[in-house]
Amino acid sequence: MDVQLYVYDLSQGLARQYSRALTGVQIDAIYHTSIVVNNVEYFYGHGIHRKVPGSTHHGRPMSVVDLGKTDLPLDVIEEYIESLEEIYTPESYDLFVHNCNNFSQDLAMFLVGKSIPDDIRTLPETFLRTPIGQMLRGQIDQSMRRMTQAPDAAAGQNVSRTSASRAAAQSTFNKLASNGTTTLAEPNGTTVHRLTPTAIINAKPPPQSPGHVYNISSLTELDSLLEAAKQSCAVIFFTSATCPPCKIVYPTYDELAAEAGAESGAKLIKVDISVSPSAHAVAQRYQVRATPTFITFLRGEKQDEWSGANPAQLMGNVRLLLQMARPPQHQHATLKLPTFQRIIETPIMYTRTPPLDKLLAKIGPEFSQDQSVQDLVAYIKTREDKGMAEAPLPNLHSFSAHLAAKSASVPQEARFAVIDLVRVAAADPRVSSFLATEHGEEHGTLNTVFSWTIGKTSDPSGFTDAPYNIQAVLLQLACNLFSSNVAQEQIFQRHNLNAGAGSSSGSLLSLRVATEWLAVHSLLSPHANARSMAAALVYNLASYTHNRRIHAQTATVPTTGGSNEDEDAATPGDDLSAALLESITSLASVTSSTDTKTGNSSGKGSTSKETLHALLLALGMLLYAAPPDNMLWDLCRAMDIREVLKDIRTTGGGLGDEVKTEPLLREIGDELLGKGGF
Repeated sequence: MDVQLYVYDLSQGLARQYSRALTGVQIDAIYHTSIVVNNVEYFYGHGIHRKVPGSTHHGRPMSVVDLGKTDLPLDVIEEYIESLEEIYTPESYDLFVHNCNNFSQDLAMFLVGKSIPDDIRTLPETFLRTPIGQMLRGQIDQSMRRMTQAPDAAAGQNVSRTSASRAAAQSTFNKLASNGTTTLAEPNGTTVHRLTPTAIINAKPPPQSPGHVYNISSLTELDSLLEAAKQSCAVIFFTSATCPPCKIVYPTYDELAAEAGAESGAKLIKVDISVSPSAHAVAQRYQVRATPTFITFLRGEKQDEWSGANPAQLMGNVRLLLQMARPPQHQHATLKLPTFQRIIETPIMYTRTPPLDKLLAKIGPEFSQDQSVQDLVAYIKTREDKGMAEAPLPNLHSFSAHLAAKSASVPQEARFAVIDLVRVAAADPRVSSFLATEHGEEHGTLNTVFSWTIGKTSDPSGFTDAPYNIQAVLLQLACNLFSSNVAQEQIFQRHNLNAGAGSSSGSLLSLRVATEWLAVHSLLSPHANARSMAAALVYNLASYTHNRRIHAQTATVPTTGGSNEDEDAATPGDDLSAALLESITSLASVTSSTDTKTGNSSGKGSTSKETLHALLLALGMLLYAAPPDNMLWDLCRAMDIREVLKDIRTTGGGLGDEVKTEPLLREIGDELLGKGGF
């Protein structure tokens, strides 16, 4: 798809005519820009707008710049734009530091890896360098808001969002801070902007469409609806045009149909027996002689029958029927599992920013003096100081190309610092979206940093022999990818990291495969802290499936979707499950050797307890509400995990006395594996 930049002049030519006389600097236009892709014009004003190209209140563009082409799927593009809505809010608009051109820059960088023209991006800075610009900044900002954020700024023909838009995701965005960060005051009086965690994409239950009444007049229609309701329930309401009492319960019946929901499988049917002979034949089948009459069915069998226009009775009977049609509660829902009987709202992330100057010194001047690296560092500093709203994305494509070009020459001891720089940047959902969808090139950023240790998945020695600091920052980077809804979609839906890009190196792994591979081999690391971070990555990987199982338990009626296939696609693989269990059973020997190597003066009990807690938390996420045929149950029995946890709880299992009080030992050992095992 072609990607174009529409450029408008808000001054309608006045800037070109009078700017030099007023400011001493020639300014050709007061630029407003938008991005056009797939015949939709996206721009930022009073929030993010979607219009038919050329239909906005700005009129016709003064110029159209071809930025290139994108092969990204439309749903991925829409997901990324949705993720920007937490940053580009109506309240955060600022003509000079956070405007339409910043939005166009971020979207262009994501779509084609290219910046918008420099003269457009730098116009506010150019103007503010003039005396009149500094003097009139506030007045100009307010006056221009009447044009960029006035009610008619939303004029033009709207374009509906793609099917990828999710009401649940939107409600999450509305709760976030206007600039994507949380502002906190430090004790020394300074202000710190901390990134607001992005929600797991299915943290909110899927929106339910209201149901409706099915008006039928034949046995064929009735049989079709009853067949569709065999796994749920159905109600037949026999009425007649000559029955005044029937009309009393019409509103109640419509309300109950809407309450049942369109996805429930429940069918609320209305038959007007006076409309035709075929409708009368329906009444004859059930020997209905008076109206209104109601007949209910539960899972294909007749449940109840009554007559009379009593709205209270109708509401009580139908709601009881819907309650009875609910899917049977999973046995784990009745156990004492407070840690796991909840929705996972946010992923685990590592957002701490190290001293950037020291980080650059570790990397070395040959790599760090490149302009793309300097721009990335400047962006991180601005983001930390002022929040994401005032930190437009740098040229990430240039950084990726520079990283690929210099990859082989980066010293082994400096590589962890380069990965750490990418980790810090990836805490921004805009950056992690770029990293997750960067494709069409053989030098994607993630491919480059992963290739330093992962190489080919058939040869894990590159990673297991890598220094601990590289293992740690790679795991933290993988966790930070979950900051983006776009990256989460790529991981949970198993999209390719570099779709369509070939490579003879074998390092172009799908994002899902790469993260799982990283977790598997980190779970078997000789470093206890690496195992803790690997468990955090497993927690993130398992969150989608866990939330899906929770939603299935709380559904008011059975859903009709193919959940098994979707769950299989998102559930971590058997190799990861086996590695997690092995990590738990071998933890005692690892923590003992790790304490000796690291010189941890706090004693192994503290390290052991934290690592054990992280591993058990990940295991519980995988086990809770897992189907009986899940391979993990067989693995737990084969490795006698319940007895292992019992031994840790009673004797410490070689991990020290502190671990005996770990509450997850009881939740998983006694409840999940004891009472809830299959």
